[in-house]
Amino acid sequence: MSWKLFMLLVKASGLTLVISGVSILIGLALGFVICAGLLSGTRGLNRAAELFVSFFRGVPLLVQLLLIYHLMPALGINVSSTTAAIVGLSLCTAAYQAENLRAGFGAVPRGLLEAADMCGFSHFQTFRRIRAPIALRLTLPAIINEAVLLLKASSLVSVVGIVELTRMAQDLASSTYRPIPIFASAGLLYFIICAIVAGIGALYERRQKWARR
Repeated sequence: MSWKLFMLLVKASGLTLVISGVSILIGLALGFVICAGLLSGTRGLNRAAELFVSFFRGVPLLVQLLLIYHLMPALGINVSSTTAAIVGLSLCTAAYQAENLRAGFGAVPRGLLEAADMCGFSHFQTFRRIRAPIALRLTLPAIINEAVLLLKASSLVSVVGIVELTRMAQDLASSTYRPIPIFASAGLLYFIICAIVAGIGALYERRQKWARR
């Protein structure tokens, strides 16, 4: 495979990174909101959050992307394919991140919360200084794993017409009749991107361990 074709794949991988990165950040923010609903004592919020998580974890991502892509124009919301893809990926990963965060908040030692209450901390101070930092630290491996999974799952956005890495590889394979080197190169790029993300997560986790010593 020529260098020119490889650089086309590299350029397309940039769009994969942008879509995945934005979706991960939005999904994590939404995950906090959904997690709050899961942990709330309000029956309506709790049921709504559980329904959200059940739907987006139970329906295949491909179906979600196609549904959102066709549903938004039907509702009079005209957005680009990229925006529709980001919405779909964000909602899907938010459901998984909410469950990760719920597990993290549930693992916070109760003794610390009782100590904060005895020291006169408000609920917000306890959340900001104790619960949230500890929960994030405990769920960091799961969050990084979800980020890697989303990077790989972003290949599905090619079905809504986005020329990201997978779609570019398909187009080049069809035009050059050399699918093996092209898809092998695409796989290599996915591997490198995922390895970098996992490496950054592992490095941050090690730094946090050293900081606690």
